Amino acid sequence: MTQNKMSKKFFSLAQKRIPGGVDSPVRAFKGVGGTPFFVERGKGSHIWDVDGNEFIDYVLSWGPLILGHAHPRIVSIIKETTESGTSFGAPTVLETTLAELVQNSFPSMELIRFVNSGTEATMSSIRLARGFTGRDAILKFDGCYHGHSDGLLVKTGSGGATFSVPDSEGVPTDYARNTFSLPYNDMNAVEEFFAVHGEKIACIIIEPIAGNMGLIVPEKDFLESLRSLSTEYGALLIFDEVMSGFRVAKGGAQELFGIEPDLTTLGKVIGGGLPVAAYGGKKEIMEKVAPLGGVYQAGTLSGNPLAMSAGIETIKVMNEFNLPQILSSKTEYLIEGLLELSRINNIPMTACCCGSMFGFYFQEGTVKNFTDALRSNLKLYSRFFHGMLDEGVAFAPSQFEVGFMSVTHEKSDLDFTLNAASKVMKKIG
Repeated sequence: MTQNKMSKKFFSLAQKRIPGGVDSPVRAFKGVGGTPFFVERGKGSHIWDVDGNEFIDYVLSWGPLILGHAHPRIVSIIKETTESGTSFGAPTVLETTLAELVQNSFPSMELIRFVNSGTEATMSSIRLARGFTGRDAILKFDGCYHGHSDGLLVKTGSGGATFSVPDSEGVPTDYARNTFSLPYNDMNAVEEFFAVHGEKIACIIIEPIAGNMGLIVPEKDFLESLRSLSTEYGALLIFDEVMSGFRVAKGGAQELFGIEPDLTTLGKVIGGGLPVAAYGGKKEIMEKVAPLGGVYQAGTLSGNPLAMSAGIETIKVMNEFNLPQILSSKTEYLIEGLLELSRINNIPMTACCCGSMFGFYFQEGTVKNFTDALRSNLKLYSRFFHGMLDEGVAFAPSQFEVGFMSVTHEKSDLDFTLNAASKVMKKIG
């Protein structure tokens, strides 16, 4: 049993100053119960909390840390950049350099605009789609989370699923009335919807590999059919690759599946652990963004030199190695091991992985949409989560979040994790 005396103390203090004691809901452990541990430091694949407990970390700041915690080259470039200034509110060469590196992996992003968060990126891309098409309505998919802007808080996964509140209070009905949501992987539903509403849809926005209802991969031809249908009706196709970008392939899901969207949103990995995101796409569409066009979007800290430098160095390091293959083999080893342990202990579990992302559910059968994901045994996940924490392994504090692998996870980390999982499954089975 891990000691958490100091974490309890700091959580109590935080709750007096911060709503729920956290700055992002899922961190509060509402989905698994108990007190969240307060992190003191991280190095490589490990983190240490304020009580001195050490964990192998598969959350990795929810995805950005593909090189692990405190990678020496990232730390060095941030220190170096800081000495010249942290923010100018003016153009720097760093922005162009990072844009070029991103475009080399995502050629569909002919023009790129940097912002500070995935929420900003998706919000801005939808505004752009509406401005470009002259239409108001958008289509998303149940369980896909695209940030917390008002018009997108409709049938979200992740934190919303954890709290069983798919729609947020405080969002006027008028904000959401132009947002339609359909089951993921259900092309028949999409075709029927477009037959009725197709002419008023500005865009389809989708996580091409869903990561906010656990990990769900698209069924054969689903994304290709969305591409064809959106083109037929004059709607834009937006791939939200904030999670999948660089993690499932160097060029994200669009490279993996060979499908080119009209717009792409990126985040997490491209900031090297600092707040940064981007949206981009075809030149004719992106030229609608101010100052070239009438679609307004701005940000004081957008393209700040610290985030740009960290992103540049992260991509440079990734380009020096065959990371997709290296990380995929590690992730597959972990998932195959967990599934084997579940069979040995007669615990219902289904799991999948894609690149350096993975997810597992305590239930039988394939999970292909949000409805399937909600059938998972949440109490069993909670017991497994806390059992693994006690053994020194940190998974996400929610059944509906995915896990991530980094280059710093060694085979010894994976074997330690599987040994811990064996102990925990014997207890909870």
